[in-house]
Amino acid sequence: MNTNTPQPASIEPAAVVSKDHIDEELQRYDAYLRDLRGLSPGSRSSCLRVAHRLLRQKFGNGAVDIARLRPADVRQFLADQLEARRTPSNASTLASGLRSYFRYRSTCGDPADRLTAVISSPAHWNLASLPHALTGEEVERLLDSFRFARRWPKRGYAIVRCALDLGLRAGEIARLTISDIDWHAGTVTLRGTKSFRQDILPLPIETGQALADYLQHERPPSTSSAIFVRPMAPRGEPSTAGAIQKVITNAYQRSGLPHSGSHALRHTLACRLVEHGSSLKEVADLLRHRSLNTTLIYAKLDTPKLSTVPLPWPGSES
Repeated sequence: MNTNTPQPASIEPAAVVSKDHIDEELQRYDAYLRDLRGLSPGSRSSCLRVAHRLLRQKFGNGAVDIARLRPADVRQFLADQLEARRTPSNASTLASGLRSYFRYRSTCGDPADRLTAVISSPAHWNLASLPHALTGEEVERLLDSFRFARRWPKRGYAIVRCALDLGLRAGEIARLTISDIDWHAGTVTLRGTKSFRQDILPLPIETGQALADYLQHERPPSTSSAIFVRPMAPRGEPSTAGAIQKVITNAYQRSGLPHSGSHALRHTLACRLVEHGSSLKEVADLLRHRSLNTTLIYAKLDTPKLSTVPLPWPGSES
């Protein structure tokens, strides 16, 4: 008897390729936000974050099937998210993000109206608050803080001057290139802004001096055309909006100021312009607002003009 009968060859199990359906769904959603709605990276990130949380809570790592999503699921998601942070701003972000995602699913042919119907937004009164701006004394403290910065004070000082004197957002500062500065004409050109247009702004003397000081004495060698590059590894690579924001936040902390972002510096510039007699249209143009309604909040600071608004009180001599 032949004991050497060939045995069947062992079959190697096929490699299992993991597929993250939710990541694929978010990639398609991101393309829709970018290509069809024209949203900036920051706005897209906020929408994607909300959609990611919702889909993970409902589907885990499984396939996305919007037909399985019920209004009760949306209500539960909102309740869970607000339990962690119950603020009007968080509620508004969640409501806006969910509506945006369900609008996208509607374009895909899904009946999402029943899901959108259960989303309610918190009351938010336009122009209800005053701009969060720095006082003159706080501005001096902020700028003076770079004398005590342990590393790269010229870089940080130039970044803050760009936000304070030009009203630039963190992303706009990060995108500045050397060719954007016309030193002879004293102008700076902004490209790829939030309003999707090219703007040419006058370059204040203090801002130009701060930029020149950084470029000549502190900017590391780099093949990049970006003005602000990374001082640490990967050294010489363009700085990101997040890195610019961190520089501003650190300056606030050194100064002991209760602010955290570049928007307070934009508000400071706008308030200073209004106080010196600039019109709201001029402020809107400098801040590159797409709508004059965005600038109306600064009308509250125009005290001389506001004094003419109240009517005489009945029975008064005036």
